[in-house]
Amino acid sequence: MTTEASYGAALTPGADAIERLLADLNPPQRKAVEHGGGPLLVIAGAGSGKTRVLTRRVAYLVATGLAKPSEILAITFTNKAADEMRSRVEELVGGVSRLMWVMTFHSACARILRANAERLGYKRSFTIYDESDSLRMIKRCMADADVDPKRFTPRSVRAQISAAKNQLIDATDFRERQGSFYEEKVADVYELYERRMVAASAMDFDDLLVRTVNLMELFEDVRERYRRQFRWILVDEYQDTNHAQYRLLQLLAGEERNITVVGDDAQSIYSFRSADVRNILEFERDFAGAEVIKLEQNYRSTGTILDAANALIAHNPEQKPKRLWTDAGRGEPLTIAELDDEHAEARYVAGEIERLISDEGYAREEVAVFYRMNAQSRVLEDTLVRYEVPYQVIGGTKFYDRAEIKDAIAYLSLLVNPADAMSFARVVNSPRRGIGQQTQARILSHANTTGEDVWDVMSRPEQVPGLGTAAVKAVSRFAETMAGLRERAEDGSVARILEAVLHETGYIEALEAERTLEAEGRIENLQELVGVAEEFDANRAVEGDQDQTPLEEFLARISLYTDQDTLREDESLITLMTLHNAKGLEFEVVFMIGCEEGLFPHSRSVEEGNLDEERRLCYVGITRARKRLYMTCARRRMIHGAGGWSVPSRFLGEIPSELVDHHDATTRTGWRSARDEVLGGMRSGGGIQPPPRKQPRAPEVAFQVGDDVVHATFGEGVVTGVEPDNVIVVRFRGGQGERKLMADYAPLKKVS
Repeated sequence: MTTEASYGAALTPGADAIERLLADLNPPQRKAVEHGGGPLLVIAGAGSGKTRVLTRRVAYLVATGLAKPSEILAITFTNKAADEMRSRVEELVGGVSRLMWVMTFHSACARILRANAERLGYKRSFTIYDESDSLRMIKRCMADADVDPKRFTPRSVRAQISAAKNQLIDATDFRERQGSFYEEKVADVYELYERRMVAASAMDFDDLLVRTVNLMELFEDVRERYRRQFRWILVDEYQDTNHAQYRLLQLLAGEERNITVVGDDAQSIYSFRSADVRNILEFERDFAGAEVIKLEQNYRSTGTILDAANALIAHNPEQKPKRLWTDAGRGEPLTIAELDDEHAEARYVAGEIERLISDEGYAREEVAVFYRMNAQSRVLEDTLVRYEVPYQVIGGTKFYDRAEIKDAIAYLSLLVNPADAMSFARVVNSPRRGIGQQTQARILSHANTTGEDVWDVMSRPEQVPGLGTAAVKAVSRFAETMAGLRERAEDGSVARILEAVLHETGYIEALEAERTLEAEGRIENLQELVGVAEEFDANRAVEGDQDQTPLEEFLARISLYTDQDTLREDESLITLMTLHNAKGLEFEVVFMIGCEEGLFPHSRSVEEGNLDEERRLCYVGITRARKRLYMTCARRRMIHGAGGWSVPSRFLGEIPSELVDHHDATTRTGWRSARDEVLGGMRSGGGIQPPPRKQPRAPEVAFQVGDDVVHATFGEGVVTGVEPDNVIVVRFRGGQGERKLMADYAPLKKVS
């Protein structure tokens, strides 16, 4: 067993060993590692070696005797990152690393609470509920509080409670802040949920943070004990901390304030998960006298890519200024490609990938394609399948493998094939309509026994043995809905029948009721599938197969994309992912597609005044590339079932033209005039010049606190704050929460 005593003389290995520890560090890295006591903020630019600095600093503290191993708390966000840090620290200091706390926030909090839970009324052996456990408890509380789960879905209620906990807003405070009927119902559930969790001696993941903060705030002796134990605190990815984590670190740092935080405000992209960029921007205010060290030498990307990233992020007004640089050379120019539409874009990307692999020797696993929204991947996936380019989707699922897409296709399959028992089983209770597993089993068993199609059996549920009155009614309603849809499925537009399926079965309504970002993404994917059907309808009018109905032919074509050959485990794959999932990764070649206004930056972010975070997201995408970077836009794009002219993203205009090779493959008619009309004719030469600032419309009426308003997307709300530059704060009803909007641009009207 490793102990402090057994470490003994190894605590001071000598000047030579310490110098070896520092030898391969650049001057700012070395300065950060050698920092003595007191608060330290390390602004670590992309690819600047932040993990090396953190692990070397841990080793340095031990090697110089500044810290005992057991006095070190090193915190990060994911188990994978914690495992990597722990492994690298062990390589540097040996077995004594096991005496340190090198772990995630949640793991550290769980360990603290195990020793002190009784102080808060929990058993020492309290249970930690995962997301599914927590959701089940929410459902029970909703039932007991008489909250309709169809009107207020359990997932949306849980999301509201989780967001409140991350802000350290307890049930009592939440009730005082509620401003709508929906929030009042959430408050009812929140209060009951808290009581039930304590009674069950259980905590969810959010509770691990909140209860540890409660413990430190309520009990001075506990707070002092952990301050003495953790004399040295190191935090990775500090820009991703939420308010609860921020408060916990404040409490633990104590008077000695030996806290080192490493992060990059330019890579703060998770506000939707409650991350607060102000934590890193205001570190020097929170820890007066803090030393700030910037790591600006990049070891990943070419000089051209870094210059593009620097120029882009310089447009954010609130930041810790830095300028990434490298001694690895200039490299190739960026390529900005303008294409006619999303299909031309996908063909261009697939063609360039093939050329890079065959002509320039890149491997498939060295190439990645990033996009702003999951739904964008569909056209690209279809094209890669046709080009026989194997790919993988990271942090998500291939478009046609997503649950909501499979559900929609199963509905259509059942309309075409009344004997399709698999499709019946998939959709009969999706969304939930009171047709449980036992009812389904009896229907399928009866179909097998009688030899009838499952469609015929569900159409006469009263003849199925063992079905109760409620089950018969539920199945009858489902059968009537499907029968009506089937009558319209014989001929006509596939897109229209798909839209009818999604709405008349209640599928879209159920997703809308969830009021979560995940549900919004599923709706976007279904809208994209409607777009697929519209493309099919348009093409079939010219070259359709008259031996099949439109719906039969559509399903046959879809199957070509959902039944790709199984890839060998060792086969090299192109990587597809959203920009949010790209953080922390790097590739030799990066394609960023869909760089258009309204898509990237996303229109919702512009309306809510979150443009800075969208720009940080673009910065993250750019700095994932080592050698080659492509950014593409289309003059028109069909997305979410709707299409129209597009305008190149303002982010393209923020990249200096001398860094860019411009590839324009558009047919000029219409495109130049439409684009120049919006951009004010600012295009010239070899690049896209920065677009002029859009002149805000004069608001029809000034907004004041207390005004009732209606928004085209978020619905009704009330103005709760007015800020400079005509930014207003609106609390929306129906669970949409509080949002900041730019009154000059948002589709917002005052309601008299």
